[in-house]
Order: sequence, then structure tokens, then C-alpha cells
Amino acid sequence: MFKRNRHGIQIKSPEQLKQMREAGLVVGRTLDLLKRSVEPGMTPLDLDGIAEKAIRDAGAIPSFKGYQGFPATICASVNDEVVHGIPTRARKLREGDIISIDCGAILEGWHGDSAVTVPIGEVNPKLTELMRVTEEAMWRGIAALTAGRHLSDIGYEVERYVKSQGRYGIPPEYGGHGIGTEMHMDPWIANHGKPGRGPVLETGMCLAIEPMVNLGTERTRVLSDDWTVITIDGKQSAHFEHSVAVTHNGPWVLTALDGGKERLTQLQD
Repeated sequence: MFKRNRHGIQIKSPEQLKQMREAGLVVGRTLDLLKRSVEPGMTPLDLDGIAEKAIRDAGAIPSFKGYQGFPATICASVNDEVVHGIPTRARKLREGDIISIDCGAILEGWHGDSAVTVPIGEVNPKLTELMRVTEEAMWRGIAALTAGRHLSDIGYEVERYVKSQGRYGIPPEYGGHGIGTEMHMDPWIANHGKPGRGPVLETGMCLAIEPMVNLGTERTRVLSDDWTVITIDGKQSAHFEHSVAVTHNGPWVLTALDGGKERLTQLQD
């Protein structure tokens, strides 16, 4: 049996959080490998093969493969693709591209989910800044995961930071989610909004925080494959994500190799 609060949000015990951490580490190590492996001339399907092998070698199962019919281990979204890109051989990565890699794994029934955006060689400084802003916005949202705060505080912190950095678009339809014995669970987490609303955050909650930020408009559309989301204006998008537990000691970033200590400490200074 799994405990849930009055909003139906799954609450994990300390032992269950440790199991979540093990699943998170599989994902974190796989993404670290992919970041070190990516280079011009590779295809997204090459990266998918590396990811599947790493996950299965760790004794885990890819979360995404077969999920609602998704055909691959990772989502690989290149340039103007916001999220849910399907890895194929049809496209080779080129110098100057950026690729968002979203990865999930199941270990002993528990899920980990994380995403990074990676530059391919030297990229336009505007894209470097887009990636920096998106990743920092994620960490600002993660820092809000303290017991007693409200769910909407996460999206508020994400949006506040992004808007402070320039004219970027935050696609309103896409956001984070609860995670645990399923990859996508209640609650859904917007990357925008007013603070102090929604359920109060409780110790034992696990949430995936994942801002997607566009270089241009917030408007998107879904391609005919029914998965790949692209920007309406053709401008690039970045995506970062971590699975995070609410603990008595603050946020514990389950998919970060150091548990999030370095970045969270920097935000407190």
C-alpha cells in the first residue's frame, strides 16, 4: 500500500525515498554519459541506443519505451523541437545545434525522470544563454520544494526568473508532474502562475520539475507523429528536468548525482 494525502498525491516513506534515489541515479548517470557522448555527426537514434544499454546494464527498464506507444528510450528534441521528439536516423546532429534529452528509468518499481539540453559543439551565444536561463529557472523551482510552501510556488519561481532574464516564451501547456510508482502522477505542475495556491508541499512528496523555455513565442504545435512538439515560430527551445523529493532537510534532487547540494547551496548564499 502507498500512502496518499487528501489531494491524492503519493507520499513516500524514508525507505521508499531511498529506492527512488536509486532509480534517479540510474537516470542521472545515463544522462551524464549521453552528455559526454554527444558530438556532431551522431543521430538521435545513436544516443537512444547508448541510453537503453546504460539503463538495462544498471538492472533497470526504460520508462519511456512503449509508454502510450512511444517507440524509444529517450525523447530527443533538436533545436525548435520543444519536447517529446522521437529519435531517428533521419537527422544528423550538426555543429551549432542544441538537443534536449529527456530520460526515464524504472528500478524495482520506482521511476526516475530527468532532462538536459546539450549544445553540439560551438553554438550561438543566444542559445548558450537560453540553456543557462532554463536550467537556472529549474533550480529556482526546485529550491521552492520545502515543506509548508504551496505547489504553485514552484511555477511562480520558474516564471519569475525567466521573465527577469528577457523576452522568452514558456509554453503553458507543458509542465512538471508527480512521480513515484508511476512516471506521471498527480499533481501537474505549471511553469507559471501566482504563489501561495494549490496543495501544501509535504515531506515525502516527489515531483518532477521541468521548465521548457523558448527563444521566441510560447506558442507550440504537435507534429503529425502525435508526439513531437515544435515552436510555432521555428526558434529554438531548451528543456531541463530533475525528479525531487521534499524532505525535512529541504529538496533532495534524486536524479542529480550530488543530490543537488552544489546548486542549492549556491542559491542559499
